[in-house]
Amino acid sequence: MIKTRVPVAHEGYPFILLAGFATLVVAILGLFIPTMVLLAITIFVLYFFRDPERIAPGEDDVLVSPADGKVILVERVFDERFVKEHVYKVSIFMNVFNVHVNRSPFPGRVERIVYTPGTFYSADSQRGALKNESCAVILNAVRGQRMAMVQVAGLVARRIVCWAEPGDELKRGERFGLIRFGSRVDLYLPLATQLEVAVGRRVKAGETVLGYLP
Repeated sequence: MIKTRVPVAHEGYPFILLAGFATLVVAILGLFIPTMVLLAITIFVLYFFRDPERIAPGEDDVLVSPADGKVILVERVFDERFVKEHVYKVSIFMNVFNVHVNRSPFPGRVERIVYTPGTFYSADSQRGALKNESCAVILNAVRGQRMAMVQVAGLVARRIVCWAEPGDELKRGERFGLIRFGSRVDLYLPLATQLEVAVGRRVKAGETVLGYLP
């Protein structure tokens, strides 16, 4: 049974309260148009930081999406930075209207966290993928495989939040972080993964099946 919780990420509270307070002050001053503008901003900020409950599939071998958004890349590469082997790379782009809370694609233990400072190019560009600020969570899956889920900042996103720490045990679909205001998440998966996703597909974090691990 899912526990009742406020469906808003707690990192959003300061932004929501600030926008709401500004709206209230302007409304008290009787400024109609500024009040409507600030009210729209408050509603958008509340919408951006929404954090709905998700129910992950129950199969032991299923791999779910770590982010809401659109799949922009599926390819085989050699990953030199994180797992240091040939992998499948799956990239998911999140625009400002997507839920930005990220979830673990598979159960496992966090091996290490790799934060890399960088620039803030558009997250769906090749330059952004290589040079933008990022935070990688390297996960030792319960079946012995290693994978990396990498939060990448974007042109507007200037704040990566990662709640996971080395040694944490993550469940499938468990929240591990978020990125503020548009970004992407890259997955580096074992070549033995049976992928069930293609470029252009819309996915939901914690629910959409990306593939299966052997």
